Amino acid sequence: MESERELAFIAVHRDSYPRVYRFVRRRVESAELAEELAADVFRVVWQKWGDQPRSDIAFLLTVARNLIGNAYRSRDRLLALQAKLRAAAELRSGAESEDLVVHDALAALRASERDILQMAYWDGLGAAEIAGVLGCSESAAKVRLHRARAAFRKQMQVTAGSITQKMGV
Repeated sequence: MESERELAFIAVHRDSYPRVYRFVRRRVESAELAEELAADVFRVVWQKWGDQPRSDIAFLLTVARNLIGNAYRSRDRLLALQAKLRAAAELRSGAESEDLVVHDALAALRASERDILQMAYWDGLGAAEIAGVLGCSESAAKVRLHRARAAFRKQMQVTAGSITQKMGV
């Protein structure tokens, strides 16, 4: 049986989620990220839900704005790290190396695809271990890994093709 606190929160979520989602969606690049951030808004609100719960739209959108800022800062740090890693690979192997083709292909993948490939190949995890990390079934992990490999193969063709065009081959 749900408590009064839970019922009140459910009502706030039901009434406010569409507005929060639209607010977030207008400010981020993908619907997937908007859904994640909108859900995080209500996670934060639930964690702060106390004797004097704040559920006004201004509070919800302030939380959303802060989470959007955090997401952009995280993205910027990731892009800076990727640029640094690419520069290091270029220094180590040269501008036309296969290492850079692989690096660029990985960088072009979605974060979830890149992450599962790194778990499989860099960290040496098997499907069961990947499933444990991702919190899914082993068969789901195998499917995700298969899809990530296919996306990587496709991206390798695109990346390798653009490098050969740059080289005039």
